[in-house]
Amino acid sequence: MSERLEDGKEPLINLIDIYKIYQMGNTEVRANDGISLKIFHGEFVAIVGKSGSGKSTIMNIIGALDVPTEGQYILNGEDVSTLKGDELADIRNRTIGFIFQQYNLLARQTLLENVELPLLYAGVSRRKRKELAMAALDRVGIKDKYKNFPNQLSGGQQQRGSIARALAGSPSLILADEPTGALDSRTSREVLDILKQLNEEGNTIVLITHDQSIAAEANRVVSLKDGKIDFDGSVEEYRRSRP
Repeated sequence: MSERLEDGKEPLINLIDIYKIYQMGNTEVRANDGISLKIFHGEFVAIVGKSGSGKSTIMNIIGALDVPTEGQYILNGEDVSTLKGDELADIRNRTIGFIFQQYNLLARQTLLENVELPLLYAGVSRRKRKELAMAALDRVGIKDKYKNFPNQLSGGQQQRGSIARALAGSPSLILADEPTGALDSRTSREVLDILKQLNEEGNTIVLITHDQSIAAEANRVVSLKDGKIDFDGSVEEYRRSRP
C-alpha cells in the first residue's frame, strides 16, 4: 500500500531481504526470515507481533542497535547494514529518537538534563541544548517540570519526558518500543494522543507493540509471524483481517 502511495519517493527506512540468524546448539533460529519493508517520511507505522514473532529483532535493526546477518538496511539514504560500534552509535544519535517502555531516565539527572543528553552527545552548546530541550518539554506539556528528578514525576510525566528526549534533536525517525506498556489506560491514551499529534506535525513514527488495539492507533500496520511479514496494510484492512 505505502509503496503505491509514495511512488517515486525515497523511503526513510528500506529493509531489503533482511535475515537475522542465530545458532543455538545444532539449531538455526531465523528471528527475521527474509523481511523487506519500506517506510516513508511522515508515516505512522505499527509493527505488531506476539512474543517470538521477530518484532524485537527487527526493532533492533531499524534502531541501529544491531545489524542483519544477511540483507541490506538503508536508513535515510545511508547503508547501515555493515556498520559497527561507534558508527552505529553515531547513526542512532543523528537520526533516531527512542521512546522506551521503562522511560530510561537517569535518576540523578533533572528532567531537563535527561532531555539534553542526546544533544550533549551531539556536541550542541549548553545554551542551545537548554533551548531545544525546553522546547521539546513544552511540546509534550511538562515544561514546568524541568527541574524535577524522575522520582518526583508520575509514570505518565516520565514517559512524556522520554518523548521530549526523543524529540529534542529533531530526529528523522521516532522509534517507540511498547511506549504504553508500563502505564494505566488513561495515561496510555494521553501518550498515544501525543504520538498521533507528533505524526500530524510531520514526524515519522514506528511503534513496536504486541497489542493489536495499540497497533490500531497507527495509520499502517505491519504484522510479523515466525520472522516473516504476514500483513502490511492500512488499519482498516488490519481490523478486517483479524478475528
